[in-house]
Amino acid sequence: MVSLSDVAGRAGVSVSVASRALSGDPSARLSEITRKRIHAAAADLGYRPNHAARSLRRARTDVVALIVPDVTNALFAELTRGADAEAVARGLTVLLGRGDDTATGVALAGRLLAEGRVDGVMLQPHDGTDPRELAALAASGAPIVIVHDEIPGASAILLDDAGAAVVAVEHLLAIGRTRLALIGGMPSSSSARRREDGFRSALARHGIPAREAWVTRVGYGPEDGREAMRRLLDTEDRPDAVVVSNVNAGFGALAEATRLGVAVPESLAVAAIHDSWPAAYSAPALTCIRTPLYELGRAAVAALSDRIGGGSPEVIRISSPAPVILARASTRV
Repeated sequence: MVSLSDVAGRAGVSVSVASRALSGDPSARLSEITRKRIHAAAADLGYRPNHAARSLRRARTDVVALIVPDVTNALFAELTRGADAEAVARGLTVLLGRGDDTATGVALAGRLLAEGRVDGVMLQPHDGTDPRELAALAASGAPIVIVHDEIPGASAILLDDAGAAVVAVEHLLAIGRTRLALIGGMPSSSSARRREDGFRSALARHGIPAREAWVTRVGYGPEDGREAMRRLLDTEDRPDAVVVSNVNAGFGALAEATRLGVAVPESLAVAAIHDSWPAAYSAPALTCIRTPLYELGRAAVAALSDRIGGGSPEVIRISSPAPVILARASTRV
């Protein structure tokens, strides 16, 4: 088996210099010629670094966990892809975990950290999570990044939720709709509150008051969207457009409108925040406001890496690229 000393001997450098060059140590003061000679020697000899031994020396696993409510949810695909891309760039591996509810997610995060299986955890809380459920985990001082929520003691990665709702409202107003409703998330969800704030502020800028009977706060799931749409349409005084706070709820909302015989988009236009691949294949295809979930995943890993390295908790807001409207059949007449 080829050792690091073999590589150092072939390159004509010390073992410590070879080690720093092959690990990508940015503090190593090496000329580019020397660095290339070391890498060439490693390639010629077929050297493979012993990651297990290196991790033991550094008391690290080079593994981070990403825990989401549902690993089969298409909405998390871009988040996961971004996290994995950033992890690979940093020499880390992402362990994907499922937390059906917040208690399960917190318990899984705590166990992985306590057993030393991961260096840090990124946690996407379940919709409607009570922030107090996350407080103990954050208070432990372990490297924790919360996605879509702010918890004292943990880093937070947030999207421009209000801005996404504004984009949805502006799109619906631009196509001539004026009676707008909101299918929102649960009241305890901070992202749902931010999206509702954006919905209200966008209407206010156009001098349109938000009608309280047309603002629902049921949740982000398909059945939540179905229930919310049922409430909105169970009256003669109906909206002519709906902003849905989550694409998954949007699927349920579309299904309920169809069941009730309400034509979309002729009688009711529907636009949802976030995008996932099924949205282009629903019937009708669902108009979505694409948010930078890939960038969110990358930023989460970067923030976690900083915490693992001793950095302080911080709140990071992802504002670029800005939310983009994908106008599909559910808002086309």
